[in-house]
Formats: sequence, structure tokens, C-alpha cells
Amino acid sequence: MQSSDIARKGRGGERITPEEGLHLLRNSDLLDLADLAGEIRFRMNPERRVTFVVDTNPNYSNLCTVDCIFCAFYRHPGDEGEYTHSVDHMIAKFKESAVQGVTTVLLQGGVHPSLPLAYYLELVSRTVREVPEVHPHFFSTSEIIGMAKISGLTVSEVLRRLWDVGLRSLPGGGAEILSDRVKKKISHLKGTSADWLGVMREAHRMGYKSTATMMFGHLENDEDIIEHLDVIRKLQDEYHGFTAFVPWSFKPGNTPLEKIIPRYATPTRYLQMIALSRIYLDNFPHIQASWFSEGKKTGQIALHFGADDFGGTLQEENVHAAANFVNKTNTEECIQLVHESGFAAAQRTTLYEVLKVYELPAEAA
Repeated sequence: MQSSDIARKGRGGERITPEEGLHLLRNSDLLDLADLAGEIRFRMNPERRVTFVVDTNPNYSNLCTVDCIFCAFYRHPGDEGEYTHSVDHMIAKFKESAVQGVTTVLLQGGVHPSLPLAYYLELVSRTVREVPEVHPHFFSTSEIIGMAKISGLTVSEVLRRLWDVGLRSLPGGGAEILSDRVKKKISHLKGTSADWLGVMREAHRMGYKSTATMMFGHLENDEDIIEHLDVIRKLQDEYHGFTAFVPWSFKPGNTPLEKIIPRYATPTRYLQMIALSRIYLDNFPHIQASWFSEGKKTGQIALHFGADDFGGTLQEENVHAAANFVNKTNTEECIQLVHESGFAAAQRTTLYEVLKVYELPAEAA
């Protein structure tokens, strides 16, 4: 098996096998990966344009019962600092964000031990009714499963009730690495890979759109990375419900996993993940680079490794902040970062509809 033969397949639009993906990850020169990923990126998204969304990522609660060892955010009932905000409180926050130009609210909490389904339904219905300027991009698969357990309904019934009050998309959180070998070590109470895939499959069948995510740089190996990419590619073949793939590296601060992690992911590893995902995920329309999780310079470089989206402005973010990892930007800087990378910037919606294009200045073109 030669990397050049695999690259030839990729350039010709042929699907890369898991064995070939593993070979590329282990043996390809980083810049060769970038070159191949760049070709595929422009074949799928021909315009020299990078999209971003003006969004915010608040949390309605930090109470959680699944005790993931990579998480510094969650609290148990009775712990110092635990909270659960009222629906009124959250709607007020969404209205404040809308005034500041936010068009997407990415909302998650912990897997709450007692909130009734009525809380979540009211949160969605009131957002749609009272803050129509923002798109509710609410609830991870873990939260959906938690709602089903508390309510006594099936996952399908929960998704249908959320759909009926206006929810149309889900964030991809909760995937981490879709390898049960890894999940047993870092999130054994959270469920299996099949649980995450099952919620997404049912959501896509109903018409929901979602992202797919991957958190790497902890206890996974190369085979686990390929397994993750392969199962989401197979699911995408079924309903084409994923809008984008979003990888990011594990942030160890204040987490139990910090004490046992053998290594941390480097920027080089992140760029490998971006390029490999663009090559492997031939049915995903978009690959998202992250200025937020990897730093602004690495995020910019990722735009030359196959990514065509720059994520969101993240007016508020608390999960990474709990791990002592904080990056901030605004719309103007986001546009500047994209322009500095040699691309036009385009503000988009949650579902990748372009709202406004900021053309590359003539002197930078």
C-alpha cells in the first residue's frame, strides 16, 4: 500500500477504505495530506470562501450524573457552584444575545438527574416564539437519552416532541471518540457509541440536522480515530443529516483525566485530523476549523488543511473555561482572521445558509 496510490483515489473521488485511512494517518507527510485535503475541499466547496456563524454557547445547568473523567464543568446535586437556571433566565439571556447580533444559540447542560421533559419543551417553544432571531441548536445526544429516562418515553418520542415545539438541529457533543474501548475508560456511565449513533440516526430520520464531533488527544489510538470517522461516514450515507464535522483536542485542566493522560495533542496532530477528516469524510459537506479550541493561528492554518468553516464567535462559553482554557473573539476579528488566511469571509446560519459575504480586501487578494 502506497500513500501516492491512496491519494490518487482521493483525487479521483473514490472512497478511502479504513485501512487506507489508517495508512495515511500513520505514514503520510503532513504537507502531502494538506495538499490532498485542499484539493478535495475545493472540489466540494469551490469558492475561495470560509464561513462562520455568530453564536453563543450558554448552559442551562451544570448538574450531571455521568461523571466523564475528561470534564471539569459538571457538578453533582449539592456541590458548591451547582446551578440550574429557570426558563425565564435563559430566555432573557437569549434576548440579550440576539440584540448583539447572535443568530445561533448552541445550548447544552449536564445530564440532569431530575428536570422534567416539560422544562426542555418550554425552553424550545419559548425560544422559537419569543426570540425568533436566533436558531435553537439545543441538546446533545446524552441529554436526549437523559430526557427519555426521566420521562419514561423512548428517544424517538422525545425527539418528536422537541420537533413539534420547533427544534430542528442538534449539536454533536457527547461523541468524544466513537470507540467503546475508549468510552469505557473516559465516560463509562454515558453509554456506548451505538447510543450516540442511535440518537443521531433517529434525529436524521425525522429531518433534524446536526454536526458530528470528535474529541481526541487522550486515551485513543490511531485505530480508534479511524473507527470514529468510519461510523459517522456510514451514518451519513443513510440520511445525510450531518452538516459538518468538528474535531477538537482534549483540554486537561482541572479534570480527573489530567492525572493519567500519557500525552497531549499537538497542533500538528490537530492539522492531521483536519486533513484526514476532509479526505475520509467524502459525504460531509463541511469541515470546521476551530480558532477557539486550538488557538487562532492554528485555526487559520487549518483553513489550508481542508477546512472550509471557522466555527462561531462564541459570545459565551463555559465548558472549556472550566478547564482553564479560554480564547475569545468577535465578529470583526473573525472576519479579519479569515481574510488574513487568504479567504473571503461569509457569515452563515446554523444550517450553512450564507447571510453576508465579506470579500477579501484587494490588497490581500
